Amino acid sequence: MASNSKKSLPPTPRPLLLLLAAFVAALALSAIGLGMLAKLRPGVSVSAVGGPFALQTGDGRTVTDRDMLGEPFLVFFGYTHCPDVCPTTLAQISQVLTALGPDTKLKVLFITVDPERDTPRLMQQYAGSFGANVIGLSGDRAAIDKVMKEYRVYAQKVPEKNGEYSMDHSAVVYLMGRDGKFLHAFNLQRPPEDAAAELKRLL
Repeated sequence: MASNSKKSLPPTPRPLLLLLAAFVAALALSAIGLGMLAKLRPGVSVSAVGGPFALQTGDGRTVTDRDMLGEPFLVFFGYTHCPDVCPTTLAQISQVLTALGPDTKLKVLFITVDPERDTPRLMQQYAGSFGANVIGLSGDRAAIDKVMKEYRVYAQKVPEKNGEYSMDHSAVVYLMGRDGKFLHAFNLQRPPEDAAAELKRLL
């Protein structure tokens, strides 16, 4: 009778599993968002992504699309209760901002897909933890739905057993030009210095 000579592999450390899970989730949600960008109506180019908005900061200011004209900027949609994809993506963006240097003019708009829980003040506190150039924005449901439609963002509530909910949402990072027009989905899956080098050519 043949004996089983296979040795069991040591378990993968839990922190590594969580990191891998977050990375896979980010890739999947980015693919969803990119798929939505690719499925625009016939005759509508990807350059049509984006549009006018008016959203609130935690200190009571209103930020509009016209305020962003003159310099390239990044836009990312998410929510403060997000367990993995949002903090992972914002941490990557923070690394790129660090690589750009302390005097960079690049602004990052972090727009909630969950305005029922994400007040402007909460968004400001959350976004600010990733750098002074990261601006958290919220608004009423109608304003958020409008900007999500303009940016072709997918988001849907997912009920949980405890009566709470999470948000299933796309995770594209939008690179917008000086004129406020969409350039392309910004690639964070590379060294921060390489991502920063692309942005420096635009700034």
